[in-house]
Order: sequence, then C-alpha cells, then structure tokens
Amino acid sequence: MAKTKTQWVCQNCGRVTLREMGKCPQCSEFNSMLEVVVAEPSKRGERRSVATTSRPLKLSEIEGDADARLHLPIEEFARVLGGGIVPGSVVLVGGDPGIGKSTLLLQLANVMAETAGSVLYVSGEESARQIKMRALRLASSEESKQKLSENLYLLTETNLDALLTHVEAVNPKVLIVDSIQTIYSGDISSAAGSVSQVRECAQRLTSVAKGSDMAVFLIGHVTKEGAIAGPRVLEHIVDTVLYLEGDRYQSYRLLRGVKNRFGPTMEVGVFEMRGAGMVEVLNPSEAFLAERMVNTPGSAIAVTMEGTRPILVEVQALANPSPFGNPRRTANGVDFNRLLLTTAVLTRRIGLKLFEQDIFVNVVGGLQVEEPAADLAVAAAIASSVRDRAVPADMAFVGEVGLSGELRAVSQINVRLREAAKLGFKKVLIPKTVKRNEPFPNGIEILQARSVHEALDLIGLSRSTSA
Repeated sequence: MAKTKTQWVCQNCGRVTLREMGKCPQCSEFNSMLEVVVAEPSKRGERRSVATTSRPLKLSEIEGDADARLHLPIEEFARVLGGGIVPGSVVLVGGDPGIGKSTLLLQLANVMAETAGSVLYVSGEESARQIKMRALRLASSEESKQKLSENLYLLTETNLDALLTHVEAVNPKVLIVDSIQTIYSGDISSAAGSVSQVRECAQRLTSVAKGSDMAVFLIGHVTKEGAIAGPRVLEHIVDTVLYLEGDRYQSYRLLRGVKNRFGPTMEVGVFEMRGAGMVEVLNPSEAFLAERMVNTPGSAIAVTMEGTRPILVEVQALANPSPFGNPRRTANGVDFNRLLLTTAVLTRRIGLKLFEQDIFVNVVGGLQVEEPAADLAVAAAIASSVRDRAVPADMAFVGEVGLSGELRAVSQINVRLREAAKLGFKKVLIPKTVKRNEPFPNGIEILQARSVHEALDLIGLSRSTSA
C-alpha cells in the first residue's frame, strides 16, 4: 500500500509547502494554505511497467490539415480564437461573476449544435430547469433568430468519472464545462475547487480532448484580484485562455485572448448584453463613439489597436482646481502610470499648472486601453480641459509620449488611418518619426508633430496660444 504524506497547498497560486503557513510566501495571500494528503511517489530507480497504445510517428506521415477548424458562426468569438474552433483544443474562459460567461457559452453550444454536430453542456452550478429557462429566454427574444437545437445535450454533474462516462456515450464534437471549479475527482481527497482537484480534472479533460479531437471549453472562476482561480495551474494546461471583461454598469463586454496556441493573442471580440444574450458588435468604433458630444472641452479621439483590429475610442479628461494640497489623479480605462507620465510631461514641457489640479481621465464604453499609442489623445484631452477649448471634432490622435516630450512612432499606422477615414474623420495627428513603408490612405489629412508641444500648437492648445 502506497504511503501518504501531508502537504499545504496555496489555493491562490498553487505553492506547495511542507508545513502550515498563515501567509503564502509566493503570492502573499493570507489564509490560503490548505492541507492536502497525497501519495508518495515510488522509490527512485524502480521502473514501472505501463501499458500504452501510443507510438512514435513520423511528422510527414501524420494526417490532418493545419487549418482544419470547426466553423463558428459567432464572428467575434471566432476572431478571438483565430478563425474557428480547433478540434481537440481546450479553451479556458474566465471573468467576473455575472459578466455573461454562461450566457455566451450557452449561445455557443446552441449554434455549434446546429452546425457541427452534438454538443454536451455540463453544469455543476445550476439545475437543468434553470438552464432550460435561460435558453428559452434567449431563443424567444425579439432580437434572436435562433431556436433550440436538437443536438444540444444538457448534463448536471460534478463527478469527473460520471462526466467522462456520459461523454463517451454522447461522443460530442464540443464539450462545455460550467465550471471547472465545481468538478471533482474521487481519486483525490481534497474538496472541489482546490488546486489539486482543478489540476487533476483539467488534465484528464485535456487528455480526453486530445485523444478524441473533441473541443473542450472550461469556465473558470476568478479571484478578487481578477485572475482565474489557480491561474498558473490552469493556464499552463489549456491551449487558449480568454477573459470576458466589462463594466457591470455598461452593456458592452470584451472577450480578450491572452494565450492562444492556434492563433494571435490579445485579439478582442466586442459584445453587447441585450435581451437576446450576448449580441455581436461588428463595428466597435462606431458603437463607442455613438454618444459622443462634439466640440466639448476635455474630449479627444484615440485610434488604438486591439490585436489586429483598430478601434476608435473617446478619451475624456476633466481638470479641476484641487481644494487639497495633494491633487488627485484618477484613471478609468487607461494605465495609471501612463497618466502620471503624461501629466508630468504636460507640467514640465508645456507649462500647464497641473500640480494644483485634480485630473480625471476616462475611456468611454468601459474599454481598457493598454497600449501607449493613446498617450497623445490623453494629453490633448487634459490640455483641452485646462484651456477650456475643444479639440477639433473631426480630428483623431495617434502617438506615444516620451519623457522628453517627444512623440514616438507606433505600429500599423496605415491600418489606424484607414479606420479613422472610414468613420468620417478628416484629420489625424501622428508622430513625425513614422516611417512611410507605404503611402498614407487618401481622403484624410495627415498632421505630423515631433513633440507634444508642437502637437498642441497645431490644435491651438499650447502655452503660446493661451489667454
């Protein structure tokens, strides 16, 4: 009989220690160490006989097309996955509670059951009646044009062995597990949702997926920091990691890819939560600019890139005299450190007295802009608010701001310019250091500047033109 030993495993990061600790030494989380009893490995030098059906194959003899994918009618979802669903792939979808993960995956299950074949939806959190009620609500909506597929199977089960038995009987093309933290294996003594259970269940589901060319989608819970519970455990096992993001007070949802073995990463699919569920937004730039008030001080348009897609967003800024000695800096949708850098450059290089002003910056629509190409739009919006003069309504901005006040070039400038021209913008202000590998698109005026001071001077917001 195999000997057992006791370990303490962090439920947040998976760190293993041999004694109980109140604080995890790796992620610094308190009270996250859970006692786990595991079997000791066999003695070193002993060779165990293993029955296996695998054998080495020549790469040239392996059949299969590298581009073979299951067609996914949801275009925004297909974009993030790289063009469709790869048979045998394992996809992890995470997000905040109530963000729409189950709704999106239920819609995916229904459309794939119509086009690809049988789909098995496994729920460990809701009853079959609850899921049926949601499916009927989505199908009966006035905006929905779908009906419930006859090839969609529903299973409410949390035991992994029973789940795999049903998978073998149904033999689905797509398996959806909602959620992986509710599934447990009887071979492990720890509770469902622990790092050991999550690792074991994910590995066995991955093994089944690779052996049967069945695509598997796993829904994962997130921690209070916004990361998937047991992140290093799950993210290394699965092929693709997607996050469903968005402000709960906004209707827009962003499906962002952060890992993809079969396509580009950091692609974004845009959805809107409606009565019909998650509805695709095929033109996100137009949607984010729909409620824009033109000729308003403190507003500027940034042309950003999310993966391979250009998106125009409105950056709003408000500068207000601070009643306290330490003015506030509030960033919503932009990186806080980039905001501090931009305000420091405007104070030092332009001469704006921001050291006595509270600065609030917001990206409309709940989009999180991470690339530095939006720096120039943020600077223009802040200067516009301080000077109380509006930025030209038909102008967009592209450029990274350096510490010396210089404007640095960004990638894929022509793609950004074409998107701005398509939405009716007449002018785009870009860095003068941009290399012209191909001609700029026609129908749009290109303004170039080497520094922030020169850029603000072109739109009448520099220090020399202030009243």
